[in-house]
Parts: sequence; C-alpha cells; structure tokens
Amino acid sequence: MANTNPAFMSGVPELLVLRILSDTEMYGYELVRAIRICSAERIALAEGVVYPALHSLESRGLLKSRRRAVDGRNRIYYRTTAKGIKRLNSIVDDWQRISAGINDILGGQHA
Repeated sequence: MANTNPAFMSGVPELLVLRILSDTEMYGYELVRAIRICSAERIALAEGVVYPALHSLESRGLLKSRRRAVDGRNRIYYRTTAKGIKRLNSIVDDWQRISAGINDILGGQHA
C-alpha cells in the first residue's frame, strides 16, 4: 500500500467517515478497516485520524453515537444523522466539481 500524501487529504476523513457511516453504523476500528477495504487499500487512515474525526463530527451534530456491549466489551457505534447526510451531500457535490476540474486539466482539457 502506498503512503497517503497529507497535502491531498484535507477534508477527506470527514467525507469518508460520513459516507461510510451513512450506510451502516460502525465502531471506530471497524471504520478504519472499512476505509481500507472500500478504497482497495489505496487509503489508510490511522486510528489517530479517525477517532478525532468521529469526535469532531459528533460534537457538530453530524454523527450520533451509542454504547453497545459486544462479546463482553463496550464499543461506541456511530451513525450519520440527518444533518450529517446534508453535510455529506454538500461535500460530495464540492468534491465532484473539483475532481472533474482536476481531471479536465490532467487530461489536457485546459487552455
């Protein structure tokens, strides 16, 4: 797996966390693994990135958490709220617009 360039990653954790948690609730480490799997190992966010993102998104009302006992362990599961879905849709629109412009330039579609 290639190293991820931090300069390109601004805003990406928020986007990925909201998107993945919009489908199903997960606990932190499960989310870390899901990001790796869903990106075919191209994106690996460390727990030190994901957990602060989860806490920040929850404090902003974009995620909701609940504690659940699983196999004798307490885990905190997160899911996207309605406010989080609205934020996700906004970020996706921005991301698609910007990536389309970058692809145009990389593909030679510039003046």
